[in-house]
Amino acid sequence: MEFVAIDVETANADMASICQIGLAKYRDGVLVEEWSSLVDPEDYFDFINIDIHGINENDVVGAPKFPDVFQELSAFLSGGICVSHTHFDRVSVSRAITKYSLDSIDTIWLDSARVARRAWEDCAWKGYGLSNVCKIIGYEFKHHDALEDAKASGQVLIAAIKKSGLDLDAWLKRVSQPIDPSASSSGAAINRDGNPEGELFGEVMAFTGALDIPRREAADLAASIGCIVAPGVTKKTTLLVVGDQDITKLSGKSKSSKHLKAEGLIAKGHKIRIIKESDFKELVSQAHAIA
Repeated sequence: MEFVAIDVETANADMASICQIGLAKYRDGVLVEEWSSLVDPEDYFDFINIDIHGINENDVVGAPKFPDVFQELSAFLSGGICVSHTHFDRVSVSRAITKYSLDSIDTIWLDSARVARRAWEDCAWKGYGLSNVCKIIGYEFKHHDALEDAKASGQVLIAAIKKSGLDLDAWLKRVSQPIDPSASSSGAAINRDGNPEGELFGEVMAFTGALDIPRREAADLAASIGCIVAPGVTKKTTLLVVGDQDITKLSGKSKSSKHLKAEGLIAKGHKIRIIKESDFKELVSQAHAIA
């Protein structure tokens, strides 16, 4: 049994703005190789992201750019199984590859959050974030360091394999099945409360700015992958999708009231991830690809 776990940190809401990569290779449940690197994202650093991971412009001065580490990344991932906790890391890698017009990496992706939702009953509908799952399995790590998070994602999968008795191949099949196999969800209507079997069930999403697609269509897409869609930003919001053109506006006065409110809540400790519309579409695409 061999797989590589990955985690990335980003400089801002653009998911291609990777500023750190961590990789951990496991063989038969044992960590056999690890690699990490700071990355110059060739982009600005948002204070929100700096507060999360502690990496800023000065830290990446002289660091390699994404194309410079791509060969190392490909060597780890090509032809194997890559584990990430939720698909955010997968999308970030995909967006960075597109940004630099690089060749895609031939790897099989496995979401350890989907594994956790099926392995532990307490994580089925909530509490399947990496930090909480690691508390359940008794694994301590430094959250929001790319290498630490990558190793933690690998440990979640290893713990799930031990708990369930399912091997790696079986888990690749299991994550595409309903959380509760005895309860059929076929024919169930997907509503704005979010598909309970969806990739991001439990997330509360709001939209702001000029979107390429109608808000109604965007809301339907969000609900299809499990998100509750709310009209505004509140303390319950966990994801804010901003129009691609709006995300490039760095002046606070240019940002929408929802955007500014989200930043204010983040500053007070609320966990809200801000992403641009094209990254949201990629998240939906990746989630539907494994459904």
